[in-house]
Amino acid sequence: MKILSVVGARTNFMKIAPIVHELNKHPEVSHYLVHTGQHYDENLSKVFFDELEIPKPDINLGVGGGSREEQIKQIKEKFEPVLLEQKPDLVIVVGDVNSTIACAEVAKSNNVKVAHVEAGLRSGDLEMPEEVNRIATDKISDYLLITEKDAFENLKKEGISEEKISFVGNVMIDTLVKNIEKSKNSSVISELGLEAGKYVVATIHRPSNVDKEEDLLKIFEIFEAIQNEIKIVLPLHPRTKNSIEKYGLNEKFNAMENLIIVGPQGYLDFLHLVSNSKFVLTDSGGIQEETTYLKIPCITMRFNTERPVTLTEGTNVLVGNDKEKVLENFNKIMDGNFKEGKIPELWDGNAAERIVRKIIN
Repeated sequence: MKILSVVGARTNFMKIAPIVHELNKHPEVSHYLVHTGQHYDENLSKVFFDELEIPKPDINLGVGGGSREEQIKQIKEKFEPVLLEQKPDLVIVVGDVNSTIACAEVAKSNNVKVAHVEAGLRSGDLEMPEEVNRIATDKISDYLLITEKDAFENLKKEGISEEKISFVGNVMIDTLVKNIEKSKNSSVISELGLEAGKYVVATIHRPSNVDKEEDLLKIFEIFEAIQNEIKIVLPLHPRTKNSIEKYGLNEKFNAMENLIIVGPQGYLDFLHLVSNSKFVLTDSGGIQEETTYLKIPCITMRFNTERPVTLTEGTNVLVGNDKEKVLENFNKIMDGNFKEGKIPELWDGNAAERIVRKIIN
């Protein structure tokens, strides 16, 4: 059996790594990892691959930036010759980036079967390009590998046959489980002069929070209120940094005594920061899952989430950019009255094993 796996962004590597490690245990499988280059990321350095024992790509398409439509067109044009040359039995795509839908469509149009890891997640917000990518990829995939049971209901509603759907668990948690002990060797907390349990980790980058000045000022007000009581560590996303500079808000943000602004963190350092924090304030997707597994309270500044199990079973709450709601939950956490949450079913570090078993069978 010959398999091509496709990654397009840094988080995709963390999702594909456990699957690749598992496939390598099967000598009857020939596997190639294709990186489209959709996100050029300097943090994809030798250290990134060595730290997480992630395999380097066999093929790099070197696509680079551009609008969604331009990227998808470029990825398709560059991936098709690779597919035709390699003649795989199966293409594995993960997540919801442009590379996911582009490579799934190329495989499908050349009669190659497609497996979608993290299928069926839905936010209900079609203004998010990721939502469009998810729906379109699931429509054409042969194997839909889901992380939570809500995804099963979503796919059934969309008319997808139950026979194609397999509940396998969450590969991002596989990566977390494998690296949690290693992350304890990180010195990032002491380097930043912090104490475990006495700081907040914040990650803010979504257009709805940072693209407009009025929204960015709401974030500033929320940070200002929280940092009066507890330190905030903010790994600054390039998009957020650009907006702060664009609207001349550097001075405002830098004036906050207990806001510690740092550069983007490596996976192990970031995992160490999150797992020792009082809580996380975020608008990211994956962090909602990681905090749920780690049982760290998570206040998500979005109006929807494609990971509802983090709300119903985990430690996550949705608040949008409503300062009152943020502070209400902040006070609950500080007073010890926040919900405890539990680890969702099959988030046990063995998702990749179930995925590979399914594919090979």
